[in-house]
Amino acid sequence: MTTKAHPPALAGRREWTALGVLMLPLLLVSMDVSVLYFAIPAISADLEPSAIQQLWIFDIYGFVLAGLLMTMGALGDRIGRRRLLLIGAAAFGTASLVAAYANSAETLIAARALLGIGGATLMPSTMALVRTMFTDPGQRAKAIGLWSGVMTAGIALGSVMSGVLVEHFWWGSVFLANLPAMVMLLILGPLLLPESKNPHPGRFDWLSVPLSMAAVLPVIYGLKELASEGWHVRYAMSVSAGLLFAALFVHRQRTTASPLISPELFRRRGFSPALVLNLVAAFGMMGSAFFTTQYIQSVLDKSPLEAALWSLLPSVPIGLAAPVSAQLVQRGVPRAYVVGGGFAVTACGYVLLALTSTRSLWLLLAACAVLACGIVAVMSLVVDMAMSVAPVEKAGAASSLLETGTEFGGALSMAFLGSIGTAVYRHRIPDAAPGPARETLGGALAVAEQLPGRAGDALAAAAREAFTSGMHAAAVTGAVLLAGAAAAAVPALRRAQVEDPMAPEREKAAV
Repeated sequence: MTTKAHPPALAGRREWTALGVLMLPLLLVSMDVSVLYFAIPAISADLEPSAIQQLWIFDIYGFVLAGLLMTMGALGDRIGRRRLLLIGAAAFGTASLVAAYANSAETLIAARALLGIGGATLMPSTMALVRTMFTDPGQRAKAIGLWSGVMTAGIALGSVMSGVLVEHFWWGSVFLANLPAMVMLLILGPLLLPESKNPHPGRFDWLSVPLSMAAVLPVIYGLKELASEGWHVRYAMSVSAGLLFAALFVHRQRTTASPLISPELFRRRGFSPALVLNLVAAFGMMGSAFFTTQYIQSVLDKSPLEAALWSLLPSVPIGLAAPVSAQLVQRGVPRAYVVGGGFAVTACGYVLLALTSTRSLWLLLAACAVLACGIVAVMSLVVDMAMSVAPVEKAGAASSLLETGTEFGGALSMAFLGSIGTAVYRHRIPDAAPGPARETLGGALAVAEQLPGRAGDALAAAAREAFTSGMHAAAVTGAVLLAGAAAAAVPALRRAQVEDPMAPEREKAAV
């Protein structure tokens, strides 16, 4: 006897409204990565932080966020994703209030660290709740596509919002903007969001928490410093120490009875390829941003606020990328080919970036738009695939692994492509240029302002040409790597032999 398989329940108005509520914390967490871009001069004038304190004001949020993602994802699976989300929202709102009225650099650093803790609870919880609210594969793909688009757009929007607020109010207003959204989440969350957790989580492995942080933080720190400061043995040792702790963390997960991150996730067909491809997509996304932000400000000589506003234009077509890719898969195009095509589109974006001159604003914006569309298409599909094959009871841990991979991919991209760009810049800058001018474009422009007449103009022009050449070299490298990813993604996903949850044939299945 055969019976038709019952299709998954469709999400209704309540679930889609709840998704809108979930987008609020995701948007704010991604915006907080860039929200200090225009506020830092006012903060420096008011709080007078030292150079080290200013770096910590910038970096502590991202470091704490990256270090705690795996811990918070596993914790949400145990105590409930909605509960952890609401706890994180309260912490994020409280930290925003403290940061807005901080009267010392130390207080602001502590508040930014608390913001990172709150952000680490919010990001995996939102994705895990999307996984449990949307059981229909097609609807879940659309929801995850929206999730990916909001996260990408939030980074660009954060810098613009900070510029507008600082221009009309005081620097603390960039933090106060978080409060209405967090209050709304705390009110509407209990009404609209379902609670979900692992019914049999086992004990919480506290030893894995410091091991996970020791694995993530030194690698992220070392890669970021290598990108900004260049090669130094201290940063290489930091990366090496992180990799050593990563090996210890993996050993702990494989041998303990109740691991923080279950090895079962990696035994699910398709999960590991999705994790790797998500990391590669993050590599492609952040590698371009390292150059384009400097290009618009320092090569095209735009003010920071002008640069941020221009940077918003490539975000406009991003909203179409995820829905279009989801529709292609839903209509029967194999996911492997759509993901490979997304990487190929990203490679084309890098090719356009390699064709820019020192006066190519519109070509640069087109390159950024093409590149971002390819990346969002890839990330929405591979994240959907990973979350689809992961057990529902481990959705928080699966989400945290994806987001930790995103952090690693971004840091690796800035270190690798940034090093290539810096090496070409230093090779192309004239030997007679002063020392600071040979290090960075910003240093060259600062020196050029002190030189008289044509000497300053000549140094500035040479530095801009050298930087653009470095960007070209990094873009060509990125194009080659992303083209390789396009070629590798197709057989990798086909070998995984994942039953695509969005394939029309599944609806005809019978038991």
